Amino acid sequence: MINKKTGLIFFPAFDWAISPTHPEREERLLYTRDQIFEEGVMDLPQIHEYAPRLASLHDISRTHFCVPMVQSQVTEAHLIAAGSTLQLGDSIVNGEIRNGFAMVRPPGHHAMRVVHGNRGFCSINNEAVLVEYLRRRHGIKKIAIVDSDAHHGDGTQDIFYHDPDVLFISFHQDGRTIFPGTGFTHELGGPGAYAKTLNVPLPPGTGDEAFMYVVDNLVLPVVKDFQPEIIINSAGQDNHYTDPLGSMRFTARAYADFTKKLQPHLAVLEGGYAIETALPYINLAIILALADVDYSNVMEPDYWPGRFKESPERIAQVQRMVEQLLESWANKDKVDLPNVFGNDKYYQRKKFIYYDTDYIEEEQFEKVRMCPDCPGYIIIKSRGERGYRAPIRIYAVSIPFQACHACQSEAYDIYEQAKKQKECEYVYMQDKSTDTCMYYDKVKGQEWVTEG
Repeated sequence: MINKKTGLIFFPAFDWAISPTHPEREERLLYTRDQIFEEGVMDLPQIHEYAPRLASLHDISRTHFCVPMVQSQVTEAHLIAAGSTLQLGDSIVNGEIRNGFAMVRPPGHHAMRVVHGNRGFCSINNEAVLVEYLRRRHGIKKIAIVDSDAHHGDGTQDIFYHDPDVLFISFHQDGRTIFPGTGFTHELGGPGAYAKTLNVPLPPGTGDEAFMYVVDNLVLPVVKDFQPEIIINSAGQDNHYTDPLGSMRFTARAYADFTKKLQPHLAVLEGGYAIETALPYINLAIILALADVDYSNVMEPDYWPGRFKESPERIAQVQRMVEQLLESWANKDKVDLPNVFGNDKYYQRKKFIYYDTDYIEEEQFEKVRMCPDCPGYIIIKSRGERGYRAPIRIYAVSIPFQACHACQSEAYDIYEQAKKQKECEYVYMQDKSTDTCMYYDKVKGQEWVTEG
């Protein structure tokens, strides 16, 4: 039966690389491809391979404010990577396959709502594009994203920080020791989505035992309680013990066990830069776990059971974090939100974002309407400094998918007023409730509108 199959899309993006020797290059997937063919995985009756497709520019606009426009930030490779998740998403919702794995690059989980350039090797957030697509195209409401990358999925968190219908859980290497320096336990979501963001910053050196403790005692019970219609795994693999950019000690077997337990509908490749020693084994193990095929013989050549032992102190630290986060989750509906976020009309926060790949410094001011009837629209003022080039200033308004009529009307008034002001060069409107996106260039005096 085809609906018992696991769908795969393989897209190594031969024509896209930050540089020929950069860790994020096409070889990340070529060794995996060799391993999969060597093991005969593509010949298994449980596997169905799909050709990738392109996401549309509107799919990107629905999710991101690309500066100054979508075409400035995306290449065909980005559209194919995002489009591959949409292809598998359609196939899952339509019942053609049971689950899927998008083995694609470029990765995307560091790409935030506003995109001035490439950061953390990411320009477009593949999983976020998929979430907004599934909600608009298929009427999916509740979605859970579990991020298993060594680096905190700060872009995904940023996009859904105020969305009560998206649960985001990220376990990663402690941000005090690795890029992007975020993802701490106090980051729990905005006033309309409190505790729908949960972060587990793991100490460097964490191995399989603590990994499985987090999965069994936090991830699985919270996801079950949330009852999502779709579960997405941001399948970063740089928690592996051989990864050159991380300091963790996960094994391929543990990744497979995690996949088997979580049962994601879709896994999307994120980081992972041990091209020969980790990715072929982890990707193979994930595929077999998704396809419900025995993966007990998948093991790295230099690994033996018991090679890494957790310290009691590290286990105790992880247990304390899990208990704290479980308490936040259990009490999320009892929290005095005005005491946490204030009683003003807007909840406001200022952010400083560094684009490590493109060397851009962004100063961002975010305001969220504290609405009793919906999550509230979002206003963003952003200024991107590009070294010797003139800074770019934008004003953006985002209306949530679940917006009430009052917020929608108020947000459009704010957008029209912003078009007349002189404090920025570009003005954006992202109305997810009607699937309408607008972009106004003040210098040219032109406005572009796209609709789904």
